[in-house]
Amino acid sequence: MELIKDINKKVLDWLDERYDARQWIRENLTEKLVHKHINWLYCFGGLSFLGFLLQIGTGIFLMMYYIPTPKDALASVQNIANNIPFGWLFQRLHSIGANVVNLLVMFHMLRVLYHGAYKKPREFQWVSGVFLLLITMAMSFTGYLLPWTQLSYWGATIGTEMPGATPIVGEWLVQLIRGGVQITGITLTRFYAIHVVVLPLTLIGFLGIHFLMIRKVGISGPM
Repeated sequence: MELIKDINKKVLDWLDERYDARQWIRENLTEKLVHKHINWLYCFGGLSFLGFLLQIGTGIFLMMYYIPTPKDALASVQNIANNIPFGWLFQRLHSIGANVVNLLVMFHMLRVLYHGAYKKPREFQWVSGVFLLLITMAMSFTGYLLPWTQLSYWGATIGTEMPGATPIVGEWLVQLIRGGVQITGITLTRFYAIHVVVLPLTLIGFLGIHFLMIRKVGISGPM
């Protein structure tokens, strides 16, 4: 234990000498003041971020064993659940966690709406939050197809038909999303790429913008 403390002190001394680490820790963590009006309603944003981190961790684990092809997708999911140590736990955490994150983001936005925290000077925080909700929902939708079961297949079929109601470009949008006229293996690999690369990177970008604006203007005051 003493050895670990000594190592931590040396590392912190090294960082402090170059980057004023201790001052940053005091200003942003240990001595940062919290307004008296802050209560549990203000926790939904942080819990949403924590849920997103959990999704990343469990998702990386699942990627190691998942095979995004129509022939092997379902078998690989069953293999994770039945044969990989703690695979069932990571799979359940990931699938249930997606629904929980959606709910937390919605609760967070409802809290912001109720407290009027979307008003000046926080308009762009609200806009970025709306995009974060849409991206989170899109991640849930693209991930829903990946087990390649009958339920996920027909769910994706119905979901991808909705943009077809768009005037003029509706049919083109459906084919763009599916990679063809029907749900096929191309749709599966396309959804997989969007789910594990495109949407997470986009979400991280909007999170960065969202956090920077919060740091700039601060948390909204009491009603």
